[in-house]
Order: sequence, then structure tokens, then C-alpha cells
Amino acid sequence: MPVSDMAFETVALSDLERMSADERDILPFGVVGFGADTLVQIYNATEARMSGLDPSTVIGVPFFDAVAQCMNNFMVAQRFEDEAQIDDVVPYVLTLRMRPTKVRLRLLADQATPRRYVLIER
Repeated sequence: MPVSDMAFETVALSDLERMSADERDILPFGVVGFGADTLVQIYNATEARMSGLDPSTVIGVPFFDAVAQCMNNFMVAQRFEDEAQIDDVVPYVLTLRMRPTKVRLRLLADQATPRRYVLIER
């Protein structure tokens, strides 16, 4: 499936892993990928534009402790600790560094894939 046809609800974890950085950058939603240590490894251009954070300041930084502290709770961060496999859409309100903003988060993890993802649709 061409990247241009991939939607927030249907893009697969394996698709995200196979995509190049340029392909992830053209997706119309934010993509944040991180390892089990929560250090950010992927931060696409859409998320950088929407959040106002430059990827160079985010890559290698703990996602839930330093980038998205408003997601460091039982609804988001704890699920990655408790569940080996996740594919769930969660209505959410972002509050850090901005006015409260309603979004949808898609949490993706699979024990066979070392990277985990939070997709953000504004």
C-alpha cells in the first residue's frame, strides 16, 4: 500500500517500521517511535510542526519524562509497561506547552518489534 493511502486508524506497526524517514514525514499525523527505554528514535515532520519541537532536540530524549510529560500516566505510558501488545485508539487532551488540545492517540506495540509508537491525530 502506498504511504499516501495509509490512514491513522489503519497503518500497521510493520508499515511504520519499514518506512523511510521521508515516508513517515509525509503522513498527515504525528509519529513518535521509541525503544523500551522510552528514548525517542523517530519524530516525524508532522509531529515536529504540530508540537513546535525540533526533532534534533527530541531524538534520544526520554519521551514520557522530558518530551510528553502529559502522557506519563496510566492511560498512555503505563500501558506500554503493562501490555506487550497494543493497538488502541485513545481520545486524549494534550496540555503540556500549549492550550488544552483534543487529539486522538494510537498506541502501537508488539513484543516482536523493539520499537513502540504513539501516533497523534489533531
